[in-house]
Amino acid sequence: MSELIQYKCPCCGGAVEFNSTAQKMKCPYCDTEFDLDTLKAYEEQLSEEEERKTASTEWKTNAGSQWQEGETAGMNVYTCKSCGGEIVADENTGASSCPYCGNPVIMTEKFSGTLKPDLVIPFKLDKKAAKESYKNHLKGKSFLPSVFARENHIDEIKGVYIPFWLFDSDIHADVSYKAEKIRVWEQGDMEYTERKSYDVKRGGNMSFSHLPVDGSRKMDNTLMESIEPFDFAETVPFQNAYLAGYFADRYDVEAKDSQERVTQRIRKSAESAMSQDMEHYTSVNMAHSDIHILNAEYMYVLYPVWLLSTTWNGEHYLFAMNGQTGKMVGDLPADKQAFWKYVLSRGAAIGAVLYGLMWLLMLL
Repeated sequence: MSELIQYKCPCCGGAVEFNSTAQKMKCPYCDTEFDLDTLKAYEEQLSEEEERKTASTEWKTNAGSQWQEGETAGMNVYTCKSCGGEIVADENTGASSCPYCGNPVIMTEKFSGTLKPDLVIPFKLDKKAAKESYKNHLKGKSFLPSVFARENHIDEIKGVYIPFWLFDSDIHADVSYKAEKIRVWEQGDMEYTERKSYDVKRGGNMSFSHLPVDGSRKMDNTLMESIEPFDFAETVPFQNAYLAGYFADRYDVEAKDSQERVTQRIRKSAESAMSQDMEHYTSVNMAHSDIHILNAEYMYVLYPVWLLSTTWNGEHYLFAMNGQTGKMVGDLPADKQAFWKYVLSRGAAIGAVLYGLMWLLMLL
């Protein structure tokens, strides 16, 4: 079976064709001409970049520690029958309700299995600080229903050690861009536009240390990323004593299942760094990105998080506070009536201004 060979234009991405008059490859979209050897080299470069992108990175683990005999004595597993959450606590910790959905939890078994955390950041802020941070979080929210702020109360507040996989890696980045500089000027009755196109290539090396991805399916990844950063310098070797009075979420996302997410975070960060200081161009569009991850390693840690849950109008709201820094995040209900009143009032004001300007122009 015959195969149609197709080359893409390096300038606009369109399919180029052989032009018999010019005896060159020519793009019918932007009229750029190329010799065949140039296009072959370009296609080979794209193919190599694609192979590097799709090649799987081999992450090496530093999280190989196993629980020793007797270390899990006195540690229980509590399971929520509503959301399926599994949390670990010592035998003296009360387990009246699930910190994720607020429903009752029951102790089902003695703790066993899973890897032992390598490191932990102990809680630095207490329950009182979490309550105060929640109150401050409600302040200054324009469309928060006043009755929510006035009558709402916290149903449950729990200190939970959330499992995180921390990833370290070095990267080499090669990124190319299509950029333009546009200059417009007038001369006499004529307006002129000068448009210059540029191929911009950038490359460099970067290192990422202790990039966290939470290892719990029950925790929303966006919520956990929103309370970052945690100060890794304050980690200490894990000991069971740190769990006293708190819960510890048992990880249910393996490190290998978190690698795609951390790889995307690394790529976005690298591409963002490569695109800095390009304001002198009128427009910049990324054409190709080749991010090669090297020396990839990961470890297992527990980070402190206060979870606050509340119910209002039949809806459950979950808030999270960084137990080390105090950063609080969480969704709040919105007063739709107040929002639309604001929009309509702003629209009426703008309309009145435009109406006045119209009459003023008519009078001139």
